[in-house]
Amino acid sequence: MIGARGDMDPQFTRPFRASIVARARFIEDLVAGQAARGIDQYVILGAGLDSFAQRKPELAARLTVFEIDQLVPQAWKRQRLVELGFGIPRWLRFVPVDFEAGEAWREPPRGGGLRQQQAGNCGLHGREHVSDTRRQRGHAASGCGFRARIDACHDLSVAAASGGPEVRPGLEMAEKGARASGTPFVSFFTPEDMLALAREAGFTQAQHVSAADLTRRYFADRTDGLRPPNNAEELLVAKA
Repeated sequence: MIGARGDMDPQFTRPFRASIVARARFIEDLVAGQAARGIDQYVILGAGLDSFAQRKPELAARLTVFEIDQLVPQAWKRQRLVELGFGIPRWLRFVPVDFEAGEAWREPPRGGGLRQQQAGNCGLHGREHVSDTRRQRGHAASGCGFRARIDACHDLSVAAASGGPEVRPGLEMAEKGARASGTPFVSFFTPEDMLALAREAGFTQAQHVSAADLTRRYFADRTDGLRPPNNAEELLVAKA
C-alpha cells in the first residue's frame, strides 16, 4: 500500500520515473539508429526485468536480443512472460551468467550464439558490470558499441554534496533497499571516472550524457516541470 511505502508515493517517485523513461528512450533511440546501420545483435548486461523486447517488438525482431543475467531471476522472468501471454520470441535469447563468480558472458556455450568476431555487429547495454567489460577487453576490439549507466549518482557521498533535496531521500532509500536485499550498489563513479574506465577498457570514443542533456532532448517542451533530476541518472556512450 502507498500509505505504508512512502518511497512508492507517485509524487515522491515522479522525478525518478522521469529518469527511467529518459534512460530507456535514449538507449532505444541508439539501438534503432544502429540497427538502421546494420547492427543485428543487442546485448543487455544485468537485464533484470528489462522490457525492451516486449515494448519494442517491431525493432527487437530485427535483432537478436541477448539478455544476460543470473539464472534464478531469469528463470522467473521466462515463466512470467509465458504466463502473461508474451511468450519467448525466436529472436530473444536468455543467457544465464553469474557475474559475481567471474563467469564470462561472451564465450560459448554461455554466449547463446553471440557472434564475437564480426566487427560492428552488436550493441551492449549494461550497468554495474563495467569491470566485467574491462576484464573482457578483447571484446571491445570487435567493434561493438557499449552503453552503460554511470553509477556516480548512486554514490551517496556524491549525492549528499550535489543532489538536491528533492532527490536525496530517494537516493538514500534506493541505496538502503539495495543493500537490504543483498544486492548493494558496488559501482560508484563520477563521469570522469567512467570516461577514464572506458578508455582503459579499450574504447576509443566515450561520451558522457548528463541528465541535463536528457532533459533538453526529451523534456524541453513540457510545461508540468517533469524532468530527470541531476545526479540520479547519467549515461556513458562508448565505441571501440
